[in-house]
Amino acid sequence: MNIDNLLYFTECAEPARRLASELGCQASGIHVHHFPDGESLVRLPESLSGNIIIYISLHHPDAKLVPLGFAASAARSLGAEKVALAAPYLCYMRQDKAFHRGEAVSQRIFGTWLDEWFDMVLTVDAHLHRVKSITEVIRCGVNISAAPYMARFLKGDDSKPLLLGPDEESLQWVGQIAGAAGLDFGVAHKERHGDRDVEITLPDVNVRGRDVMLVDDVLSSGFTIARAAEAVRRKGAARVRCMVTHALFATGAEELLADSGVESVISSDTIPHASNAIFMAPGLAEAVREY
Repeated sequence: MNIDNLLYFTECAEPARRLASELGCQASGIHVHHFPDGESLVRLPESLSGNIIIYISLHHPDAKLVPLGFAASAARSLGAEKVALAAPYLCYMRQDKAFHRGEAVSQRIFGTWLDEWFDMVLTVDAHLHRVKSITEVIRCGVNISAAPYMARFLKGDDSKPLLLGPDEESLQWVGQIAGAAGLDFGVAHKERHGDRDVEITLPDVNVRGRDVMLVDDVLSSGFTIARAAEAVRRKGAARVRCMVTHALFATGAEELLADSGVESVISSDTIPHASNAIFMAPGLAEAVREY
């Protein structure tokens, strides 16, 4: 898909402009005004033409979804032919079934909304469990991986860290990154007893004296990474860092990681954060051009 204009919500200005530069198109901000009663006024450029892409990262999503829907509809009324969405972090992917009677299956419902609003939905490392492909959730969805860009980043790391996934779900990312970067890796076993009660069992790998890089797709509360860091510290790791795709960072997560011995966090720019060091614009642009 050729893109003529990129529209972005202001909190994502920097990564959005990087994507516009890769696509060779103009970038314009979307203005959102919140009235005292909680309603929103959404303002786009006065006229549009051709194909446009809207850029927004959907962490803390509930306040963003109404303005996003308004922006998609307004873009068409202003003259856009096709409207795509770049949402590097995509919300509501975890609830993929009704675990208890009466629960809304938010993944399915949200996917239907996006198919109605957009001609293409592009994201990075969507958190999928019981479905194999993003297109089972969003017919026009495209899901790219940050793993190749993480591997490229690690190739320049002279310490040659041991990559460690904190649980079995992380195997797909850790194995792919390690293979591309030529690094050793292992995957721990996790037992979750509650939101803040996690037990980590390390794999049979020697971490003593090693530089260990914990790798996962999402860092939210930080408890899983913190418990893994403590475990490798007890086994004699010389240094512990963390690399994640999505730096959600719930309140208190950064302090928790520091207290557990994590020296630093390296993240992609799917969610704007001070730890961003891996830029996804080249991969996003390639996916857009190939769609």
